[in-house]
Amino acid sequence: MAIVCPLFSGSRGNSYYIGSRESGILLDAGRSARQIGKMLERCRIPMEAVKGIFITHEHADHIQGLRVLASKYHLPVFASAGTLQKLQQDGCLSGEFLAEEIPWGGLDFAGMSFQPFPTSHDSAESVGYRIDTLDGAQIGFATDLGMVTPEVTAHLERCKMVVLESNHDVGMLQNGSYPYPLKRRILSEQGHLSNEACAGCLPKLVETGTSQILLAHLSEENNTPDVARQTALCSLQMAGWEEHRHFQLLTA
Repeated sequence: MAIVCPLFSGSRGNSYYIGSRESGILLDAGRSARQIGKMLERCRIPMEAVKGIFITHEHADHIQGLRVLASKYHLPVFASAGTLQKLQQDGCLSGEFLAEEIPWGGLDFAGMSFQPFPTSHDSAESVGYRIDTLDGAQIGFATDLGMVTPEVTAHLERCKMVVLESNHDVGMLQNGSYPYPLKRRILSEQGHLSNEACAGCLPKLVETGTSQILLAHLSEENNTPDVARQTALCSLQMAGWEEHRHFQLLTA
């Protein structure tokens, strides 16, 4: 299966490399171009391997390095129509690169097939992606979503690997220092997925063939990798699935 390398994941920035060591794409560019380049180097992936950038939505922690990175390396940028319109309005597409709408019917690029699907988030037109790799495996990617809709579930089922948001522990968030309006936004159906909501989806995914799970976009203040992992693990074990036998569970 293709390499899935979480370069950055969390409230301060998000970016993933997906592909082989010779050819692949960046999924989001939420840190500076310099930071992304250094992290690719640490992962032993040459910058020349990056053939394009796919964007989930226009929030800063997903597009911070987009304009500089795409301009410097002349990388095409792909996103939904609504996201492209917002990026254009914000001046993020004013560089020396192509920006293209990814059709709902999907797009073939860099030896992979990308199928976008809508996610529930307070942005212009956020999407997740189902990615078919060269070796026939499927990767499902869904972060920044306040709830898992039937359409999201349908696109994640039968994926060998799923990258799914496990943003916050509800108790930690409610008792934490965030102002009330921000807490309300995060907890809304257009906010972020809690550990409990994420965990509730996982048994069904494993039942349909998912064997690798990566918990992503963890909050630094309202979550910990251990809390997120234990919540997911408990849900899977209660459903009768065994770690290392039926699935692998990691946190980004």
